[in-house]
Amino acid sequence: MRVVMCGRRLGWLALVCLAAWPLGAGLAQAPTTPRPAAAYVKKEVQIPMRDGVKLFTSIYAPRDTSRTYPILMLRTPYSVAPYGETLRPSVGPSASMAEDGYIFVYQDVRGCFMSEGQFRNLTPHRPTKSGPQDVDESSDTYDTIEWLLAHVENHNGRVGQWGISYPGFYAAAGMIDAHPALKAVSPQAPVSDFYFDDFHHHGAFFLAHAFEFIALFDQPRTGPTKTFGQRFQYPTTDGYAFHLDLGPLKNINERYFHGKKPMWQEMVEHPNYDEHWQSRNIVPHLKNVAPAVMVVGGWFDTEDLWGPLEIYKSIERQNPKVFNCLVMGPWRHGGWSRGDADQLGNILFGAKTGITYREEMERTFFKHFLKDEGEHGLAEANVFETGANQWRRFDVWPPQGLRPSTLHLHAGGKLRPEPPTDDGSDSFLSDPARPVPYTEAFSNRMTVEYMTDDQRFAARRPDVLVYQTDVLAEDLTMAGLITAHLHVSTTETDADWVVKVIDVFPYENPPETRRGGPPTGGYQMMVRSEVIRGRYRNSYEKPEPFKPGEPALVRLPLQDVCHTFKKGHRVMIQIQSTWFPLVDRNPQKYVDNIFLAEEADFIPATHTVHRSARLPTRIEFGVLPAAKE
Repeated sequence: MRVVMCGRRLGWLALVCLAAWPLGAGLAQAPTTPRPAAAYVKKEVQIPMRDGVKLFTSIYAPRDTSRTYPILMLRTPYSVAPYGETLRPSVGPSASMAEDGYIFVYQDVRGCFMSEGQFRNLTPHRPTKSGPQDVDESSDTYDTIEWLLAHVENHNGRVGQWGISYPGFYAAAGMIDAHPALKAVSPQAPVSDFYFDDFHHHGAFFLAHAFEFIALFDQPRTGPTKTFGQRFQYPTTDGYAFHLDLGPLKNINERYFHGKKPMWQEMVEHPNYDEHWQSRNIVPHLKNVAPAVMVVGGWFDTEDLWGPLEIYKSIERQNPKVFNCLVMGPWRHGGWSRGDADQLGNILFGAKTGITYREEMERTFFKHFLKDEGEHGLAEANVFETGANQWRRFDVWPPQGLRPSTLHLHAGGKLRPEPPTDDGSDSFLSDPARPVPYTEAFSNRMTVEYMTDDQRFAARRPDVLVYQTDVLAEDLTMAGLITAHLHVSTTETDADWVVKVIDVFPYENPPETRRGGPPTGGYQMMVRSEVIRGRYRNSYEKPEPFKPGEPALVRLPLQDVCHTFKKGHRVMIQIQSTWFPLVDRNPQKYVDNIFLAEEADFIPATHTVHRSARLPTRIEFGVLPAAKE
């Protein structure tokens, strides 16, 4: 068994109280907002589950007992601290909701901190439960609600649930075969499948993020505890140098983890998308969902962009009659829950999108479905259009009426709608000893703003291929899924492929960027990016090597987008094979398990991207008509 630490998001949010960050942390509070010490009474209880395991739960009830309140619950592996008589600095997802009045419930999930039982990462869902020992997060949520309704006073019989990141997974799991009293659920940046969220992207291992997370999160556990471990102390702030000097992945266990990190062992033992990972994918199990649902995500979420999009689509597909809406803003991971969220890195969004979300979406959603107060005012899809910097409302996501469009690679670094008519290709030498960095910043962690970073540093590398359109004569709005179709070959037997879609700002009258940021003329703003480990081009379960010199098709979904490339801008595509240390290094010599690769396995290789009439490399996307005035 192991204790689950409360610092999963180990960048900016680790600077906030690790235990409190996903709960809103009371940021951006108005002076009149009641503080828990004055407005709430705290009670700690142990709630028994059907198999006898007891889960530690903190209940914050309003002191005003003259009326009834809905119950709003968060279940988390990140601790419900503070424990004992000390109160949280704030309660609820936001300050305004604390002011509205709810009974707020926080629970340590199984095997975490003060709860009994054994923790399992992304607990596999059990569709059929034949006895009290058949438990999962759906049943634990059900049993918790049943107990709360029987033992908590002054409730109105309605329950809501929310959570950001890993708590978002528990919110999603809790609405499957839900308790009848569960009326509204908001999974926010929900983890849904570790093979596509967080730690793997199409088989490529997100090294910088996984290393730090596992170092803190995966601690030995002998029983209930109120404490968590220490963050890993890097010897340098230069993460590129640290991970390059570390060498092959197997050195991580030998030098730092020493066989004491079960989660790391899971990664090593299951490099492919086998039953271990498939059973931890909550998306196929989102059936029999009865509560109203508001799924929330950020276009620039470095950790969980795949989760909210897939969970929304799954609920829509498998529960067509339930209220299910999507909110996608210009946010980093959890960025909607705090502050103004009017910029990210160097990019300004021209609006206080965080306040708009908290006041006009989250607050109204829960008030409507849990209190019968007012209209929720939400469209089916509430989406921020980056580039144009405006909110859009759609009846469905992806929007109807998209025009299918394509941009093909051409000679001379050109990017054009029409396919090539001649034969051609572009090659580069990929050297694992000199991988392409993913950011210019010196950081030993995955930076929260890399998804909007200026990509000029990468465009100047000889091992990055660059293609761009002519200057746009009119606005171009991409919406929905972007898919790259790569025709590639290599002199060796394995390769990763990274594709980046970039908005190139004009030199004259460029958009305003952050004061003190880089020169804006020519800024190459990354809009969307993704990576695939080439061995998984045909199957995530059954990898296969490339045949040296033989062209192969690699299809790479780049996830959804809603972005306007303004008139006078250009669309750029960058293609590369390393993205370090965001993604671990591919040896380029095919080995069965890269987690066990030796130093001698890492060899240079020449990779080729084909752009011919027979082998046209391209991206496909939908174009959204201009918004009506």
